[in-house]
Amino acid sequence: MRSIVWSLVAIVLLPLGSASRQVDWNAPFPPHRVMDNLYYVGSSMLASFLVTTPEGHILVNGGYEATVPVIRGAVEELGFRFGDIRYLLSAHAHPDHAEGDALIKELTGAQVVTSRAEAPDLAAFRPGGKEHPIDRMVEDGDQVTLGGTTLTARVMPGHTKGCTAWEMELSENGQTYRTLILCSLNTQGIRLVGNEDYPQIVEDYMATFARARTMDVDVFLSSHGVFYGLEARHERLLARGPGDPNPFVDPEGYRAHVDEYEQIFRTRLEQQRAAAGN
Repeated sequence: MRSIVWSLVAIVLLPLGSASRQVDWNAPFPPHRVMDNLYYVGSSMLASFLVTTPEGHILVNGGYEATVPVIRGAVEELGFRFGDIRYLLSAHAHPDHAEGDALIKELTGAQVVTSRAEAPDLAAFRPGGKEHPIDRMVEDGDQVTLGGTTLTARVMPGHTKGCTAWEMELSENGQTYRTLILCSLNTQGIRLVGNEDYPQIVEDYMATFARARTMDVDVFLSSHGVFYGLEARHERLLARGPGDPNPFVDPEGYRAHVDEYEQIFRTRLEQQRAAAGN
């Protein structure tokens, strides 16, 4: 029942123009290499990423329980063993991104990593009565390293109390690209005024937008593919010829995303304040 409810809520959380479409949240999407040792292994709507290393792999975002077979199929289609996943990094405590964590741990033995601020809400997920695993809690700036690859936690609260972006460096053709798997800047369906469960939500969002503007990002990814134009970028990837730029390199797109969602946030904040008589 929780998955059904959150599927409906998640539709509200998509960018404007996407919610009107009838979508299958767990429909497979072609797995593909983004760059270097980073691969997309999520569904058509729920983004999951695999970081491969000689010592095992790191998965970012576990999806719903029902998404796990899709993720597993994508990993194996790329030629990697699902059982070689050593870490599962959680971006934020919404079921469409973390409900599947317990099943993934059961299948792989991976350590589940989340931010300390996110842990209480994440622990409340109990799909099928299973306890939600949390093996390590991180603070902003903490790192997860495996097989020569390091991901750094960037806690950017607002969408949730401990919303965590994961930052890493990727290389291609002798160049290094600063890469960010953004948690979420979305405010659709979120109560900004009078939120008793999260009284500092407005201040956190403002701080996160301010911080986002200071970050140098070359490769911008996010928790939903629609936030960074997954379908269009994948089409460009398939059509990419020798010497063509990698379609996932888009620093201007990152800045435009921050601009767009900060404006949405400020508009919704004004609307909610007006409705509350503030």
